[in-house]
Amino acid sequence: MSMGINRAEFRDKMYGCWLGKNIGGTLGAPFEGQQQTNDATGYTHNSNEPLPNDDLDLQLIWLRAVQDRGVRAITNQLLGEYWLNFIPPFWNEYGVCKSNMRVGLIPPLSGEYENARWKHSNGAWIRTEIWACLAPGLPDIAIKYAYADASVDHGGGEGTYAAIFIAALESAAFIISDREELLRIALAKIPADCRVARSIAIVRESYAQGVPWLDARNRVVEDSADLGWFQAPANVAFVILGWLYGCGDFGKSITLAVNCGDDTDCTGATLGALLGILCGGEGIPKEWIEPIGERIITIAIDRGSIYTLPRTIMELTEQVQRQAEIALLTYSADFTFNDSPTVITEEHLQWLADTGAAQEIWAKSPYAVEFDFVHTKVTLDYQREPKVQPGVPFSVTVTLLNLMPSCQHADISWQLPEGWQILPAQQQHVSLRHHPPTETVSVTLVPGPVLTATMRGTLEVTVQGRPTVGLVPLVFIAG
Repeated sequence: MSMGINRAEFRDKMYGCWLGKNIGGTLGAPFEGQQQTNDATGYTHNSNEPLPNDDLDLQLIWLRAVQDRGVRAITNQLLGEYWLNFIPPFWNEYGVCKSNMRVGLIPPLSGEYENARWKHSNGAWIRTEIWACLAPGLPDIAIKYAYADASVDHGGGEGTYAAIFIAALESAAFIISDREELLRIALAKIPADCRVARSIAIVRESYAQGVPWLDARNRVVEDSADLGWFQAPANVAFVILGWLYGCGDFGKSITLAVNCGDDTDCTGATLGALLGILCGGEGIPKEWIEPIGERIITIAIDRGSIYTLPRTIMELTEQVQRQAEIALLTYSADFTFNDSPTVITEEHLQWLADTGAAQEIWAKSPYAVEFDFVHTKVTLDYQREPKVQPGVPFSVTVTLLNLMPSCQHADISWQLPEGWQILPAQQQHVSLRHHPPTETVSVTLVPGPVLTATMRGTLEVTVQGRPTVGLVPLVFIAG
């Protein structure tokens, strides 16, 4: 059986996604950050246009990155550079990651370093629709990009797991409509013992037990008290609460999510996007569309630097659809878009909840930076925050992955700040077989007696017979 997604159906679902995003964000924005519950029944602002929302804004920048560089070029480092160029705000984790990158810390370190509070917050899972739309029905691809995105400002925190969960949920929703099956797929992509999964479980159990929505909400709040307010586990749970207790009704669902309080523009917008995928633009009630139209009004990006960004939901839909067509071909996916009825095989549906790709993401260290040098991928793992003190040893590991089908011989050389020592030696030789393709070298760096605020060095990797030289920047902060 030949698989494929009907092009017009996909377009309507994606249009519904962005339309629902704008609707839910506009509904929730006036209540954002309030800890009490709300009593919203509809829009409360006095305008015939949507309210601006960074949840949607940032995804316009990611779209531009894909348009500029191609989907395969998207990495956390590339997205980090776009952060610095096009996203001015310094709110919470946004400010932490940009400050860290400006002193030289590469993602995911930029999201992990001195970010104990905000790495568990909401900035990443609220901007996942772009990845789901570029990989419809391919959650393992969507979560790869959601991780790259989230790690910039959330490192290895719960905010990153939340982004992975939502991206998988939305991607699968393009080809599956059953709520329990969608939750099963998305939950398979995050660790069962993470706090996001725990908060979602509280809501699901409460719903199954017939507990009123307000009591379910309070259970989540109580369980998340140690994390504090404005954090991902509770707010993602509020999205699921609105979905479950809303019983399929678009308006009831998004208002329930918003009425849980906390990061209300995010919960309303994300649930609106998910429901928009499921019902399509044609399925969203007109009473939610007509009062605000479909303009995109931004607040968190520098439009002056990229004046070609879409200004309406339809423009956004058209631009993303063009990239999605390219993306499916780029991924060599088992299906592409066509003008026939959508057909997805049972084999593909069974594969959606596979955990292999997700487990590879879970295994990534938030202190490790990766570089692809064509013949070899080099991963430098600081193993902890890169704070150093004079004379206090600091251990790092370097893992080399052979990307070629033949054996290779690599030489590693360290250029360190003046007065530093390295043990066992400043140079190492590594033989790279193809099976297994990886080798790891551990070294200990001993900082010199005089430290500046930021210290830089370089790890150089050369492979015999190969012209490409790998240069990995080293950055340490005086602690």
